[in-house]
Amino acid sequence: MKQYNFDQVIDRKGTDCIKVDLLEERFGRDDLTALWVADMDFRTPDFIVNAIRKRCEHEVFGYTYASPEYYNSIIEWLQYKHGWTVEKEWLTYIPGIVKGIGFVLQCFTKPGDKVIIQPPVYHPFRLVPEHMGREVVNNPLKLINGQYEMDFDHLESIIDDKCKVFILCSPHNPAGIVWKKETLAKLAEICAKHNILVISDEIHAEMAYPQFRHHPFPTVSPTAAACSITFMAPSKTFNIAGIVTSYAIVPNDKLRNTFYSFLEAGELSDGTIFAYTATTAAYTYGAEWLQQMRSYIMENVRTVDVYLKASIPKIKVYQPQASFLVWLDCRDLNLTQEELVYLFKDKAGLALNDGKMFGSGGEGFMRMNVGCSRLIIEQALKALKDAIGKK
Repeated sequence: MKQYNFDQVIDRKGTDCIKVDLLEERFGRDDLTALWVADMDFRTPDFIVNAIRKRCEHEVFGYTYASPEYYNSIIEWLQYKHGWTVEKEWLTYIPGIVKGIGFVLQCFTKPGDKVIIQPPVYHPFRLVPEHMGREVVNNPLKLINGQYEMDFDHLESIIDDKCKVFILCSPHNPAGIVWKKETLAKLAEICAKHNILVISDEIHAEMAYPQFRHHPFPTVSPTAAACSITFMAPSKTFNIAGIVTSYAIVPNDKLRNTFYSFLEAGELSDGTIFAYTATTAAYTYGAEWLQQMRSYIMENVRTVDVYLKASIPKIKVYQPQASFLVWLDCRDLNLTQEELVYLFKDKAGLALNDGKMFGSGGEGFMRMNVGCSRLIIEQALKALKDAIGKK
């Protein structure tokens, strides 16, 4: 069995990398340790690189299509990872999940319609509807005994006839929650009762930790399958976000025919050579790499947790159940959000995501990306400790 090296520190400067090359533009400094954008600093696995290299050797890059091998790799992966039997007809390529959300809103809503989100949550869930003239309605997650839960009573109270779409983050970003089956089933019942379409963003699905089981939304009940459009991708899992490998899954015939006709009209469901190549390779050969990478990430999370408890107890890890993003609860520092950002950026030299960007409930938090060498994590934690200790 091949052992993959996740300790290697790879310099990404000069590669048009958002995380590093846009530090000056986004943070006003280019000398920060980049722990923000949600991609990993690990080398893309060799089986994907080799598949792309082999395709490049042909040296003709004409029009291409999604082959049976491409579809089969997705179908077999979903069966292997989630026990989900998916039909080929349910699937189509999409050029990015955020774009997919925009396409759904264009297809099924009109300006002035309402879109429900659950902050603190991935900020495009708010930005895309707002920029498209839809009204965003918040159903904030509630913290009960230190654990986030969906607030179904509040959800029922805010729904009216103008609510058309609910955007679900599963697993949840930034908190890393793997939602329980019964929670998702209850959400489906409420949305179906009010004729609300659920968009389920499941881009972190493959990165649920072994002790937690991710349930694709359509699998939790026939009701969920009938009222939803699910988006997935190998991009976060295998660190290939720049290739754009997303796809949609729609079990319901009526929803599927409407949405896929919309996509096909503008050729929005046509993928690229390298999207098809990378996806097929990732899902055909990626199981062992994923297991090793996930173990490394879990140890990175543990490293952060242990260090903070020992050296910076006023900052607490909200224990993630999936992925490489860590939601840091900094409220005990008793700083304003501006002071908190100043502490991380200007005093510690760290570029994290400001919790405020994730909406209501994000104040007092910061999001840390631990998808990198443990050495970088250890250096960042020491810098944070030193910054807090300065007068």
